[in-house]
Amino acid sequence: MQLWHLISYIHLYAVAVVTAKRLVHTKLQNEPAFQSDHIQPEARVVGGTDADPGFASYQISLQGMYSPHMCGGVIIDKQWVLTAAHCVYGYNPPYLRIMTGTVVWQNPRATYYPDEFYTHCNYNNPDYANDIALVHLNDSIIFDQYTQPIPLASKPVRDDAEAILTGWGDVAYGGPSAEVLQKITLRTLSYKSCGEKFDSDVEALDVGHICTFTKEGEGSCHGDSGGPLISDGELIGLVNWGRPCALGFPDAYASIYFYRDWIRRVMSGKCKTCHCEESNYPFLR
Repeated sequence: MQLWHLISYIHLYAVAVVTAKRLVHTKLQNEPAFQSDHIQPEARVVGGTDADPGFASYQISLQGMYSPHMCGGVIIDKQWVLTAAHCVYGYNPPYLRIMTGTVVWQNPRATYYPDEFYTHCNYNNPDYANDIALVHLNDSIIFDQYTQPIPLASKPVRDDAEAILTGWGDVAYGGPSAEVLQKITLRTLSYKSCGEKFDSDVEALDVGHICTFTKEGEGSCHGDSGGPLISDGELIGLVNWGRPCALGFPDAYASIYFYRDWIRRVMSGKCKTCHCEESNYPFLR
């Protein structure tokens, strides 16, 4: 076989493998993460209202090179974005896009490109635990009235605190998804109080989670994953999972206060053991 034929076949095989993995990954993200108890990664805000331009200026839309809005996320520094680990796991960083400065995900004011992301080394070990990731950008975000970072939680979450959730997820179970960013005010639950609200799903809850709950018909759903929960002007949670959607059970979030030290150590670049690189396709980088 001639050399150029062999190179062509190798290239086509590599592209086919990557495409298949991405298709499988996307399918798994949209399937129930815990079939027996109906737990799913969340993707939308149910019971919310349209946000005005400039509201939640820390909110980003995580998109793919060839795909629309996939997950939410939040700006915490000029080159750093936080999201859920299940939103980036299995992707090559250059495939992802970070859209900023907008309440309409199709019309961002700016687009930024990740050069790396870091997931918690114990992500999904045990199931649903440590679902948090840091995305590093190859350029600095330009801050203005529509794009700003948000401070990390400075204290533990207390019960019944007012919190604001935003996202572009579905507005009802099965769709449709939101084109304009949705906002809703919810009430927080500590890890202990949240566990008392669940029955068989309590095994998916751990000390790294906090929750929100107000009433049936209000909460997160598919597409809101990785999105921010804000209280007293600080980031307190990232959407992780729940019983879809707004069915009268709490929604679970990664607790930013719990992971604050991990976040800072990863951002410092000095901790080589507190993160894992999840770039599955290094030959395409």
